[in-house]
Amino acid sequence: MRQQRNKRGLLAVIAALWMTLALASCSVQQEGGASAPVMSPSPAPTTPVDKEAATIEPEYSLLITHSKSDYISFTDPDKGVTDKVVAGAFPFGIALAEADNRAYVSTAEGIAVINTQQHKREALVPYQSAIQEVKFGEYRPGGMGIAVSPDGRYVYVGVYLAGKASQLEIMDTEKLAMTGSVPVGIRPFDVVVSHDGSEIYSIDHDSYSVTIVDPQKLTARKVNVAPFGKGGGGFEKPHYAIVQEDGHLLLPYQGRGLVVLDPVTGKFETKPLTGNTHQEGVSLTADGNKMLIVGNGAAGSATGNPNLTVLDLGTLEEKIIPLNRTHQMVANSPDGRLAYLTGGVTFADTGWDGITVLDLAEGTTRELPLPDYPLDIAILEKTQKAS
Repeated sequence: MRQQRNKRGLLAVIAALWMTLALASCSVQQEGGASAPVMSPSPAPTTPVDKEAATIEPEYSLLITHSKSDYISFTDPDKGVTDKVVAGAFPFGIALAEADNRAYVSTAEGIAVINTQQHKREALVPYQSAIQEVKFGEYRPGGMGIAVSPDGRYVYVGVYLAGKASQLEIMDTEKLAMTGSVPVGIRPFDVVVSHDGSEIYSIDHDSYSVTIVDPQKLTARKVNVAPFGKGGGGFEKPHYAIVQEDGHLLLPYQGRGLVVLDPVTGKFETKPLTGNTHQEGVSLTADGNKMLIVGNGAAGSATGNPNLTVLDLGTLEEKIIPLNRTHQMVANSPDGRLAYLTGGVTFADTGWDGITVLDLAEGTTRELPLPDYPLDIAILEKTQKAS
């Protein structure tokens, strides 16, 4: 009997405790200490949420030189600048070495070595050439076109020197020092490298030429490339180039002709273009099948408006997309859908502070304001290895 009474007592205690906890769970403490019952709201209609889509971030960022200042920016393609890194005075071009998590930037003072994982400058390597005056402007002395060797061991930069021969200088990326230089043509807007790294090509804007450099022997030979002569107010000049898989260089002129240059023979042919616009920056689309060519509008023999030419490299068919602004350089998103065009045009301070984001399929544009004349642009994918 005692055991039964003890069991009954224990069950009563447990029941009382259970009721106390149940009541406590159904109340909230109001300000002042009073308790009020919690009402369970009726379920409201909900819209299914795609959690994966809600957390997606861009798989790449934009690396941009701000040519009126001294920094490069890491820029979200939707939101704008996310970080700034001091590079050197009046930065011009970018060469990516993604396998090494580095970007090399040509400035008026030297080559800036940027760690793209840590967002910091590792070094500023001065040129062998003496830069007499560090300044901004169309004819500022210092580094212009820049490229990195296929194995990442060397960087090649075109250095413009007022009143002197421009130089192609070579930097060893392990020693972080300049190891040699070769005279090239005047104002080397662009520098590109053969696919095997055996030759470097300086695109000499004011010389109407391409200088072909052997980086091992430090020898050079110049090829004159002026398909429309040297008149036209000085606008019929080469600016930027790409190297095709077969080793030929492609250089657009004035929306009137595409020069296909064989660097072995030094000979070229000119394929027709119809953009009728002063053409500047170029890049390949993400799949490598098309060439994007920036057109700035009327100048010299070109009489049309700003546009972007999308050139099929297999068929040479053109898609010409009108633009409302002038631009300098262009890069293509990894999915091939968007083109990013920079507003910091070098010619006579005619640019603007921002970039245009162009949907290549729809032809629609939006502008992203960015300060200090954004000039060169590169796509930095977030799949780089950690340092």
